Amino acid sequence: MKTQISVITTSSLGDRSYLATDGQVAVVVDPQRDVDRVVYLAGEKGVRITHVVETHVHNDYVSGGLELARLTGAVYLVAADDEVGFDRLPVTDGDVVAVSDSLRLRVIGTPGHTFHHLSYALDEATDGGWSPVGVFTGGSLLFGTTGRTDLLGQQHAHTLAHHQHQSARKLADLLPDGAEVWPTHGFGSFCSASQADAPESTIGREKQANPVFRLAADQFVTETLAGLDAYPAYYAHMGVANTAGPAPVDLSPVRRANAEDLRRRIDAGEWVVDLRHRTAYAASHLAGTVGLGLDGPMSTWLGWLIDWGVPITLLAETPEQVADAQRELVRIGIDRPAAQSTGAPDQWATRPDELREMAVADFPALAAAQAGHVPGGLPEPQVVLDVRMTNEWTAGHIDGAVHIPLPDLPKRLAEVPAGAVWVHCGSGYRATAAASLLANAGRQVVLIDDMFGQAEPAGVRMSAAV
Repeated sequence: MKTQISVITTSSLGDRSYLATDGQVAVVVDPQRDVDRVVYLAGEKGVRITHVVETHVHNDYVSGGLELARLTGAVYLVAADDEVGFDRLPVTDGDVVAVSDSLRLRVIGTPGHTFHHLSYALDEATDGGWSPVGVFTGGSLLFGTTGRTDLLGQQHAHTLAHHQHQSARKLADLLPDGAEVWPTHGFGSFCSASQADAPESTIGREKQANPVFRLAADQFVTETLAGLDAYPAYYAHMGVANTAGPAPVDLSPVRRANAEDLRRRIDAGEWVVDLRHRTAYAASHLAGTVGLGLDGPMSTWLGWLIDWGVPITLLAETPEQVADAQRELVRIGIDRPAAQSTGAPDQWATRPDELREMAVADFPALAAAQAGHVPGGLPEPQVVLDVRMTNEWTAGHIDGAVHIPLPDLPKRLAEVPAGAVWVHCGSGYRATAAASLLANAGRQVVLIDDMFGQAEPAGVRMSAAV
């Protein structure tokens, strides 16, 4: 194969973009909003971007396609049936777009994730004509799963799930078993019905491994819809931005905040987010802040938790970490944080009594406490709070635990029973955010910083899966 495919991974959002090239020109598929990564990659390879394509109007991130096309002069391919507020080359099922003498794109209508979803088969010129290399499937056929079908509203989910079943089979009918499958979603994105079961795949492998080919249409629809959990609240703003045409991003540093400014912002109800690792946050942090470390999907959870439009201030150890956070946030449409500050917690406090510590435990400590032997220095766990998602909870949970998914917690704090709260999630990441919200509400909190899979082996009393 002469064609080269480069994967541009956005692991924090669970998505992939692609750059396909014949060594001279390139096609970019589903670019994220921070297109400097793509421009740099094309420059590194010495190729010219001539085509930018969207498989669909994205719901989980703001697209960089329009800006990338503007910067490079590339042709911008968007579904003809999507009504958008910008110029593009409208394409539809059956269209063939010549990229170069050696590459072409075949447009395949694959509704399901959205009504006007498209996939793009990439063909390479051979002595005998054209040979399919693979297919960019967006949110249609994923690795071992498919894109979810409820993002346009529950009223459409059933119809779109039927479309999704038909679209997957259409791809299998049109392409040979050896054709590569290049999806956008499935690597942690909430746009996926479930997560990818492999790092790469082909049409032939999907025909063997993907339930969409094993199940009849009605059963596929039933099982797909039954398995869907909640998705981030900020998704409501992504489609609107992508349809209108996203503005260019500004990743320049934002204004610095001193300790007095931070206190004023916290007292005003703004969000001041500590980006340090949860271990550092627990050891010392500024009272009133929320702990969402850069080591996890910070932008997903922050975008889900906040009231959209509330000012956000970022705290980190270094300017580079703030810059990384800004990049994460523009991808979901949070364009400019209100302020930032770097350094250590004692630089962020106006007085020493504004600094807080957070008690930390693990599941062996919880098991000991359940047995009446509370480890020294920790309060008795009068409440065990599970902030995982509903699908995680129903798969198994701690006996007697209270369940409030993290995204619901800001509005449901009053539902947490009285007493010292030991809070956990699947790893400790989400639990840190929850613990900080609880502490900010005046609750006594213990953060369980441990993998949930360690709970039962540690002797924590469990309830059976629902």
